[in-house]
Amino acid sequence: MTATYEDYAKMIDHSLLIPTMDIRQLEEGCALAVAYDVASVCIMPYYLKRCAEILAGSTVQPSTTIGFPHGGHTTAIKQQEAEKAIEDGCQELDMVVNISQVLSGKWDYVTSDIAAVIEVAHAADRKVKVIFENCYLNDEQKVKLCQICTALKADWVKTSTGYGTSGATMEDLKLMIDNVGEGIQVKAAGGVRDFEKLQEVRSLGVTRCGASATKKMMDQAREALGLPAIDFEAAGPSSGY
Repeated sequence: MTATYEDYAKMIDHSLLIPTMDIRQLEEGCALAVAYDVASVCIMPYYLKRCAEILAGSTVQPSTTIGFPHGGHTTAIKQQEAEKAIEDGCQELDMVVNISQVLSGKWDYVTSDIAAVIEVAHAADRKVKVIFENCYLNDEQKVKLCQICTALKADWVKTSTGYGTSGATMEDLKLMIDNVGEGIQVKAAGGVRDFEKLQEVRSLGVTRCGASATKKMMDQAREALGLPAIDFEAAGPSSGY
């Protein structure tokens, strides 16, 4: 079956995580996400509550980060971040593994750290994406994380924060898809910046992509599918992404 615009749009987590973004840019980014009807907005935690207010009544989910971007927060802090995010209206939580502990081979710690956030989220009927930051890991470590996330019933495994030395690669996406269990989805982050690449990762089985080039990709998608352009100026101020 040929994919529709909605199929592609609902792959996109519109990323509003650049630390220098001001309130105007965050508000405009939320408006852009609604105009293009993407899957979610992943926003800095401090602005999540307002993001949820903006998205209310739309089909776009509010999401945020946990332990971002290095994963080095204590487990207790990650739990508290998750609890606060849920209180503020978060529907999907993107958490970073403790990269240092992964590299140290401390798998019991890594497992309990991920489990702590998943337990809080799932108890509230929220979903979790576990970020590996593959640019720092070898294939054995990536596979081990896939196995842990499968056992813990994470909702997604995710390649990257977008702030490491590189983002998603086709090789890593294939590796993750091949090594997660049934029902665990894969999210690409970093490097998916046009519609052609979005189609390429979708063909592998990727179901979500973290993106800042959302407007460009969705405009290209609409053109390719023969749909009229979205007049974002009429829906809200342009974000410039």
